Amino acid sequence: MTKLRLAIIGAGPAGIYAADNLLKAERRFDVSIDLFEKLPAPYGLVRYGVAPDHPRIKGIITALRDVLDRGDIRLFGNVEYGTDLTLDDLREHYNAVIFATGAVRDTALEIPGIDALGSYGAGDFVSWYDGHPDVPREWPLDAASVAVIGNGNVALDVARMLAKHVEDLLPTEIPQNVHDGLAASQVTDVHIFGRRGPAQVRFTPLELRELGELRDVDMVLYDEDFDYDEASRQAIATNKQVMVIDRILQSWRQRPSANGAGGEASRRLHLHFYAKPVQVRTDAAGRVAAFVYERTRPDGQGGVVGTGELREVAVQGLYRAIGYFGTPLPGIPFDKRHGVIPNREGQVLHKESNEQVPGVYATGWVKRGPVGLIGHTKSDAMETVRHLINDQASWWDPAHPEEEAIPALLAARGVAWTDLDGWHRLDAHEIALGAPHDRARVKVVPRDEMVRVSRGE
Repeated sequence: MTKLRLAIIGAGPAGIYAADNLLKAERRFDVSIDLFEKLPAPYGLVRYGVAPDHPRIKGIITALRDVLDRGDIRLFGNVEYGTDLTLDDLREHYNAVIFATGAVRDTALEIPGIDALGSYGAGDFVSWYDGHPDVPREWPLDAASVAVIGNGNVALDVARMLAKHVEDLLPTEIPQNVHDGLAASQVTDVHIFGRRGPAQVRFTPLELRELGELRDVDMVLYDEDFDYDEASRQAIATNKQVMVIDRILQSWRQRPSANGAGGEASRRLHLHFYAKPVQVRTDAAGRVAAFVYERTRPDGQGGVVGTGELREVAVQGLYRAIGYFGTPLPGIPFDKRHGVIPNREGQVLHKESNEQVPGVYATGWVKRGPVGLIGHTKSDAMETVRHLINDQASWWDPAHPEEEAIPALLAARGVAWTDLDGWHRLDAHEIALGAPHDRARVKVVPRDEMVRVSRGE
């Protein structure tokens, strides 16, 4: 009986679901799977891309943990593809590889002044407040008024974390350095800007509703944004999610603080629609001083057109939350325009010829772009695995498929890798750090400390 030795690069939901789907699939061969992760801990964006006050989303970790804890997948953490492990290594030791490396870079926003001091990618801020080991420990929160550009859930997460009082985050797993940074925050006003109208946002209702439940934070909306055109009214009437979102926004409009009337809260969240980014103005020191946008209007088909009217809001900080972008991988084709690995249903393709690259597959955001929720990730993985199974004739023929070859290779290169037992040690350590303070956990942030705890050193 043939045995498939498979490497999966990336131990977030996409990689773990791919492994799970393959192990459960009907097939005529045995399977041995090694899961490689560049961070010392698994779970990818569920651990490092979800706001700490979203425990229900982090509940996904329970399902991922169940897959890993079955014991039929080996985990190699703190191993970086392209540095610690190359494509040639994979060919020598495996029959195939699935790349599940996600999309973690912020999509660029090409407007004048976007690189000013105080202008950030939302992804970097998310990584900071989630305790990612590879970002600075400190984050400047000295701006009183801040702009968040984007109308998706990441924009809501960033705005909520900026506006929320730090004591309300204490029950969560925020690291100590994040708590200290947020406690010193000078933020009083957060402005969220979207190009289109309230009926075209990409928020999910649950995320949006949470925004209006923040303690000591007023919601500020503007009547001019709610003069709906026929396309918007139709969307509200026919789409349940849009209808719920409209209901939430309309309820906020009834609050005393709406329309800039002024409430009693110490912080405010302003929602601006029909606002196309034009420019970031700077002061003499090169810092963010104002956000300039063009007022747009509905085009009658669910989109918008510019009106030519420019408006300006004074801010001292700006976060762009307009999407994530994939990162090129050594030796693997990459579509620079879309930020993905070119593929046909997960089968990686040569860019020039569009022919399949034998033995190489992709799943998750690096396959389809940063869209969709966990359900999409599961079906994505299933599609990729189906092709992997059917492509048996084009698998690689490794010279050294022995399982013990990989630990020996990493040891010879001085790689301090972490394994599943190590993750259990780190997990227990973080929970123990939080217990005396009635917190879910306190995340360990420094990479070297994560590795030391994981390896029991």
